[in-house]
Amino acid sequence: MSIKKHIPNTITCCNLLSGCVSIFFMCSGHVLWASAMIFIAAVFDFLDGFAARTLNAKSPIGGELDSLSDVVSFGVAPSFIIAWLLGRSGISWMVADVNLFPMLAFILAAFAAVRLAKFNIDTRQTSSFIGLPVPAVGLFIASLPFSHMSLVTNPYFLLATVVIFSWLMISEVPFFSFKIKNLRFKENILRYFVVIFAIVALIILKLVALPFIFLFYILLSVVCYRGEKMK
Repeated sequence: MSIKKHIPNTITCCNLLSGCVSIFFMCSGHVLWASAMIFIAAVFDFLDGFAARTLNAKSPIGGELDSLSDVVSFGVAPSFIIAWLLGRSGISWMVADVNLFPMLAFILAAFAAVRLAKFNIDTRQTSSFIGLPVPAVGLFIASLPFSHMSLVTNPYFLLATVVIFSWLMISEVPFFSFKIKNLRFKENILRYFVVIFAIVALIILKLVALPFIFLFYILLSVVCYRGEKMK
């Protein structure tokens, strides 16, 4: 068997390992390192698809492995970050000396799994997405510890994030993808808008801009695709 067929799956496993390392860092109390590993997982998540298309090495197992990796890296690992932030909110639901309140964060992981399971059997999602992509959710949450905003530690904001993002993942709301087939401006106008916004925001706000970049992507998709049917 050709070695090139294993390259995309190897990269996908690096995505999974990055998510596992993120959880390890979070359990050790290193929230910024945990967040950084989710961003690294996203790089691998982009590269595995790029490698599969470039090498013509797509396979059924690759798609399943990618979804399993995304559940860990962009569902479970970000849930640990939300749980850590909820644990610092001061709200306690104590049962047998265990605070159950932060565990609400893992609702997000469950919905991420459902979203990815739906994606695997939905033939409509070829060039765009139906429902918010799980990596976008994971990256938004991973960006929160870098923002240094007081809102980040507000329990009501965090719970709203869990509820709204969980719903968006399994909704029928369309979102555009970043799979670029060519560089024509007309065919990639939304993607270019996000890139330009991201560059300007990072220059002005630095790392504080990260959550706003992902919110901009979500709002742009909702506004521009409102009422449209997926192709």
